[in-house]
Amino acid sequence: MNYFLSKEAVLKRLESPSVYHIEKDELYELDDEAFKFLRKCSSENGCISEDKKFTDYCAKEGILSRKKSGLKRPPIKKSPAPSLRYLELQVTDRCNLRCRHCYIEDKTGKELSLSLITRALKEFEAMQGLRVLITGGEPLLHSRFKEINSILPKFFLRKILFTNGLLLNKNILNDLNVHEMQVSIDGMEKAHDSLRGKGRFKRTMQNIMLAIECGFDVSISTMVHSKNTGDFDKMEKLFKKIGIKDWTVDIPCITGRLRENTEFQLSPKQAGKYLKYGYSGGIHSGEKGFGCGLHLMSISANGKISKCTFYSDRAVGTIKDGLRKCWGKIKPVRLDKLECDCKYIEKCRGGCRYRAEMLEDAKGKDLYRCALYRII
Repeated sequence: MNYFLSKEAVLKRLESPSVYHIEKDELYELDDEAFKFLRKCSSENGCISEDKKFTDYCAKEGILSRKKSGLKRPPIKKSPAPSLRYLELQVTDRCNLRCRHCYIEDKTGKELSLSLITRALKEFEAMQGLRVLITGGEPLLHSRFKEINSILPKFFLRKILFTNGLLLNKNILNDLNVHEMQVSIDGMEKAHDSLRGKGRFKRTMQNIMLAIECGFDVSISTMVHSKNTGDFDKMEKLFKKIGIKDWTVDIPCITGRLRENTEFQLSPKQAGKYLKYGYSGGIHSGEKGFGCGLHLMSISANGKISKCTFYSDRAVGTIKDGLRKCWGKIKPVRLDKLECDCKYIEKCRGGCRYRAEMLEDAKGKDLYRCALYRII
């Protein structure tokens, strides 16, 4: 009996031949022989292998199935090196909150057109992309979000919705074509509401539980600030109890509204130790020898492209220029070119380069990350 590539598996030609399981968010590197075999499995007639151990493993991992998916898969083209794996797609800068630490100082109501969003997704998929991070503002406020949502299943990508969670309800969740959502929780009730407004914590947590009940993977992002430093053990216990997939902890750069709200700011020595919290792999990862953002690129709501959202004022081009052309202009950060020289360099990967630049210079140290390892 023949095997077929499962509906959630897609072959990718990254630095190494690979197969990506979109639902499980797992990337498997392959040798040329295994890649050739799985490529045959993605054909109309499927495949038969004498290597039972390999096919059994693939079936167990959900890569192979006895059922034909009938899906038309994208062309497999060699990706650039380094590969573009994660795309931040800020569909709008509109938001239903005015958080006191938000890096977007003045929201203008800009949003990407449906045609530009479609173009970006097609090009990202052709470049062998893995995850698209649908961000805002609040993405659900895009004037044509229903239409954006309707085109998402066409793409063999993992779709992650970044949301404050307040607009989620059963009707939206039942129709939502994403695999995961990342929600911001910045402390327990008092601390979270001090940034986002009274009553926001309870409502957001209720909607997180609703999303989990509806079968979505939910991750949480937490920013360290002066009001939540006593909450991290409680948050960790709570998030593990309710089944949060990933918990990312970071420190906000002193930009946007945080410049005015000085009571929320913490020094590197005060804040750095809280970076030990959080668990799992996070939304995107890097590789040995390189700093943060090796496989990441960002598109802002005005269509401009930069290496991450913080660098949106230093665009390398626009969607209309093409993702591949813009990606070629973004140079990887090499750790051996930084002024960081401690033994923890591969663990911290130089920290946040934008924050380091604000504190010192482009090749300087992220003192908040340094404080985690107690080297300042």
